[in-house]
Amino acid sequence: MRGRAVSRNVAANDPAPHPSPLPARGERGDRSVDRQDAEGEPMIGRLNHVAIAVPDLAAAAAHYRVRLGARVSEPAALPEHGVTAVFVELANAKIELLQPLGEDSPIAKFLQKNPDGGVHHLCFEVDDILAARDQAQAGGARALGDGEPKIGAHGKPVLFLHPKDFNGTLIELEQA
Repeated sequence: MRGRAVSRNVAANDPAPHPSPLPARGERGDRSVDRQDAEGEPMIGRLNHVAIAVPDLAAAAAHYRVRLGARVSEPAALPEHGVTAVFVELANAKIELLQPLGEDSPIAKFLQKNPDGGVHHLCFEVDDILAARDQAQAGGARALGDGEPKIGAHGKPVLFLHPKDFNGTLIELEQA
């Protein structure tokens, strides 16, 4: 269909496209209204990475490198987080492959429940990690651990928000 205009399936008397199935801002009640910082900007920034727990880091990295032709970083041990990480570089984000570093690793516990591995968390960038944490907590989210940021794999402060507060998805916030 190159070069041809694509027509919308809209009735001739329909003045506008069909409305969004999402309620307008402010129509969902206090706890789920769109959150913004003091300047009116959304707190959450771009998706930094999707983390995948894997039982065999070398094999998983090879899958992305060989099967998909992706650029894959060298493994980096992060003992303070109990993981060894590899990053798959994409044009608009990264995939972080995580292997446990020790039996007390949160990734080891994840792999006990999911032996083949799987999506572990989503990481979003924020401009001010402390303000983002405070805003998330004010909205009812719980920070994991002591709630204080730690230095993450990119050398920037990170913290995690409880998966039960995000439909079963662990959320990582990273200082942009």
